[in-house]
Amino acid sequence: MADLASLSESITSALGSAVTGVTMARGELTIDVAAADILKVMADLRDGADFKILVDLCGNDWPSRLPKRFDVVYHLLSLTRNARVRVKAQIGEGESIPSIISLYPAAGWFERETFDMYGVPFEGHPDLRRILTDYGFSGYPLRKDFPLTGFVELRYDDELKRVVYQPVQLVQEFRDFDFMSPWEGASHILPGDEKAAMAPNATSGNPGKTP
Repeated sequence: MADLASLSESITSALGSAVTGVTMARGELTIDVAAADILKVMADLRDGADFKILVDLCGNDWPSRLPKRFDVVYHLLSLTRNARVRVKAQIGEGESIPSIISLYPAAGWFERETFDMYGVPFEGHPDLRRILTDYGFSGYPLRKDFPLTGFVELRYDDELKRVVYQPVQLVQEFRDFDFMSPWEGASHILPGDEKAAMAPNATSGNPGKTP
């Protein structure tokens, strides 16, 4: 933790006002930065702090945190320091964040995935297309307000002899028959449960013996 503390101090002093917050938890260092300064931050971490490897880039959605509901999260690794750092930038609906491909070429597919799953656009990306969902997919699946059924379904049309896309059609309402839920369970005693009530009395006469 001491090494992380010194690393945090050196990074924050080098980045100055670009850093909006620092957190150290469970042996991990997280740096919050302004989205507009992401290129400056990543360049300094790569060249100044020797974080040469981009391990991952992903998104996160906090619908109740408005207007900045999305996090763009970067995970960096330094082999010479034997250390990792997480960088987080907040953006809002309809906002974009600069692409870091010019600094970390490996970010290309990561940024496409984040765009595909969350709808976060990366300004300056040379080929920002969906990468995991199908052609014609509607919406962004990892947003918290995206319905589990989606908006569009595809099926094979025997008359047209091809795959077609159409709005999702549910033949009946969703139903939940989990009457045995521990929160809404049956009021009667289930077979076998009566033994739990008998156990304390059964052993109270002679604690050294098992009935």
